[in-house]
Amino acid sequence: MEGFRPPAVAGSFYPAVADTLRSQLTEYLALPGWRSCAPRALVVPHAGYAYSGPVAASGYRTLGRYRNRYSRVIVIGPAHRVPVRGIAVSGADAFRTPLGDVPVDARLRELATMLPNVNVSDLAHEAEHCIEVQLPFLQMCLEEFTILPLLTGSASAEDVAELLSELWGGPETLIIVSTDLSHNHTLGTARVFDAETARAILALNPRVIGDRGACGAVALNGLLLLAAERGMSVRKLDLRTSADMGGDERRVVGYGAFAFCLSVRCAEEARADG
Repeated sequence: MEGFRPPAVAGSFYPAVADTLRSQLTEYLALPGWRSCAPRALVVPHAGYAYSGPVAASGYRTLGRYRNRYSRVIVIGPAHRVPVRGIAVSGADAFRTPLGDVPVDARLRELATMLPNVNVSDLAHEAEHCIEVQLPFLQMCLEEFTILPLLTGSASAEDVAELLSELWGGPETLIIVSTDLSHNHTLGTARVFDAETARAILALNPRVIGDRGACGAVALNGLLLLAAERGMSVRKLDLRTSADMGGDERRVVGYGAFAFCLSVRCAEEARADG
């Protein structure tokens, strides 16, 4: 595919009018939060902004002081609408949002497709929201950057860890894992499941996180494998549910934001927080 991938959920998951979208994101990003080290990876939710926007913003706020550092962003999440063999990358030249076009990194795509479990599928990306909703946040927080949009299907966590390791690069590369947490439980049950998932993330333990704990469990667990291998530290930034944002307490979706760093200072702060 050549050309741009048009927005699929503008006007439903987030505002379709640029000024309205920019105003909403400015409000979210102005909220207080942790802003210490430059993260190498973020875990952020991908629901409609009315529900998960403030939680996602707690992750993206960590980028503000480093907006010129990152020039490549790998965004990986689950394919919700189309069955995917392995991991699917978009063949588009750019992804369009109301804030403009975000170029796809052709070199990273070429490197990714050298692995046997990665293939090009524009159909998988056509109506998918999990990558699209991250892009306006990135456009607000970074200067010039390219993306590599990836969707997981039948891949394993080991496949994801191998791919991320191949694409690791240097401090110019940021990894975004796009995932919500528990789905469609009562509020009490959701909080139990989400706390369990958060503990596993903080312990860099992918073995206990399944589909019950996160819709993007494969991508999340791949990141945890890589983080443990590279000695990264992780910090919980926010943990809420759709009910906390005014949703139905009988059918709750969980949202969490976590920052992964290589900084010694970040590791010390994370240990101090327990």
